[in-house]
Amino acid sequence: MKRSPLSKPLARLTRRSLLGGLLGATALGVPGSLFGQGQPVPAEPAAADTAGSGAPFSYDWLVDEARRLARTGFQSTDGNIPAVLSDLSYDQYRDIRFRGESALWRELSPYEVQFFHLGSYFDRPVAVHDVSDGVARPVPYRQQDFHLGRNRITDPLPENLGFAGVRVHYPLNDPEKLDELMVFLGASYFRALGRGTHYGISGRGVAVDTGLPKGEEFPAFTQLYLERPQERGRPLTVYALLDGPSLTGAYRFAVEPGEMTTVDVTARLFFRQDIERLGLAPLTSMFDHGPSDPADHPDYRPRVHDSQGLLMHSSRGEWVWRPLRNPKALAMSAFQETQPRGFGLIQRVRSFDSYEDLEARYDLRPSLWIEPKGDWGEGAVVLIEIPTPDETHDNIVAFWTPKERARAGGEAVLRYVMHWGLHGPQQPLAVALETRVGRGGLPGQQEQARRLRKIVIDFVGGPLPGLPPEAEVVPVLHAQNIQASEPVCQFNPVTGGRRVFFDLPATPEATAELRCRLELDGQPLSETWSFQWSDI
Repeated sequence: MKRSPLSKPLARLTRRSLLGGLLGATALGVPGSLFGQGQPVPAEPAAADTAGSGAPFSYDWLVDEARRLARTGFQSTDGNIPAVLSDLSYDQYRDIRFRGESALWRELSPYEVQFFHLGSYFDRPVAVHDVSDGVARPVPYRQQDFHLGRNRITDPLPENLGFAGVRVHYPLNDPEKLDELMVFLGASYFRALGRGTHYGISGRGVAVDTGLPKGEEFPAFTQLYLERPQERGRPLTVYALLDGPSLTGAYRFAVEPGEMTTVDVTARLFFRQDIERLGLAPLTSMFDHGPSDPADHPDYRPRVHDSQGLLMHSSRGEWVWRPLRNPKALAMSAFQETQPRGFGLIQRVRSFDSYEDLEARYDLRPSLWIEPKGDWGEGAVVLIEIPTPDETHDNIVAFWTPKERARAGGEAVLRYVMHWGLHGPQQPLAVALETRVGRGGLPGQQEQARRLRKIVIDFVGGPLPGLPPEAEVVPVLHAQNIQASEPVCQFNPVTGGRRVFFDLPATPEATAELRCRLELDGQPLSETWSFQWSDI
C-alpha cells in the first residue's frame, strides 16, 4: 500500500477559546431527560490499572473510572512538561514531525496512528493505549519516533512524557493511499474528514460555561484508548477519558470513514460541581467574511470561512437556516427546542471561485451535522459569534444546552451521530443558498444608499425548479425590532429558484431578528431563513 508523505501539522492549530469572560447568561430552567437524579455518586472500588504489559479493557471499565475520578479532586496537568518544550515558538513546534515508519498498527490494520509531540500550546499530556482482544496496552513515548527538525534538544526527554494527541490515517480517497482521517489534539477537540474534504470545523467532547463572564473551562481528554480494527470497512473505535475541574466523562467514538464520515458518540458525564452552562455536542468553527457579512478590510478572496451557517431541524419538522456573521460585538442566539432532530454548521457554497484560496481551499471544508439519539428533552441550540480580525481564530461556537442545570454529584448520558462531509443533511424544501448584504435603495440614489442596507436571499432547490416562472410564490417576512420594506420575490432563471430582497435601516436602534420563507398557497416551499441584524 502506498503511503502519503506526512502532511504539515494543521495550519491553524486548535487554540483556546476566545469566548471566556465576554458574555453574561441567563440560566435555562427545568428538568430534561439527559440527566440522572443528581444524587451523590456512591463510592466504588478503583478501576483496574492498565499500566504495564496490559490489562482488561471495556467501555464499562472506562465509565467506572470516570465515576471514580469524579469523587476525587481535580488535578491539572497543564504545563507539566520540560521547559525546553513549553518554551518552543509556534514555528519551532511545527518543525517537529512524527516518523511515519513508527506509526501504530503499521501493516497490521487498514488504519495507522501517528502522534503529536508535546510542546508550546499543547502542554497537556495524553496517555494513549492500544486495545486489542479486550486488552489495553500503553503506547510508550519514544523520542526517536520524532524528527525534531532544527530544534536542539540535548538532554533526553522523560520516557513517560506522553503525547499531545493522535492522528489517524486511512485509505479514505484512494484504496492504495493512506490519507488523514481524524485528529484528537488540544483539550477535548477533534476533527474528522469525509471523502474529498480538508480540515476545517472541529468537534469537542463538551463545552463548560462558554461565554460566561467568569471564563470558559476546558476539560481535556487525558486518556485515549484505540481499538484496532483488523479489516477494511470495519469502524475504528476510540475511547476517551475526560477530566476537568467541574466534571469527568467516558466517551466512545465509533468512526466509519466514507463520503460522509460518521462518528457515533456515546458519553457518560459525572459532575464534580454545578455547571451554569453545559454545552453538549459542541462545534467550533471560523467565519471571517462573506456576502452575508462583507469584510471591512481589503481581501482578494470573496469569502473566508470554514462554515457558512447554522442549520437546525426542529421536532416540529421546521428547517431553520442562520447565516453566520463576523459581528462588531459578541453575539449570542438561543433557539429553544424540545427533542431536536438535528443541528450543525454547514458549508453550502462549494465553487472554488466563491473563495479563490488555493492554499486553504475553503470550498472543501467539511460540514458537520449532529443527529441526536434518544431523549434530549428541553433545551436550546446556542450559537455564539465573536468578532475576529482575521481567519486565524475560531470565532464560532454552536452547541446544545439542556434546560436542566448540571448539579454536583449528578450524571448525564448522551448519544448522537456526527456526519462530516461535503454535504449537509437532505431536506425536501428549498434552501437559502446565499445571503447578501449591500447598499440599499436604487442605483444612483446616494442618500438611500447611505441610510439603507439591502438584504438579498437566493432560495434554490426543493420544489422550486418544478414551478413555472409565473407561479405566485410569496415571501413571508417577519421583522422584530426593525422596520423592513415590503419584500420582493423574483424568479431566478440562472438557478431555477427565487430571489427575495428588501431594505433595512443601515443603523438600527436595536438588534433585530429577521425570518423569511417562501410559501405557495399557504404551504412552505423553503426552509426558514433566520438572520440577526445589528449595527453594534
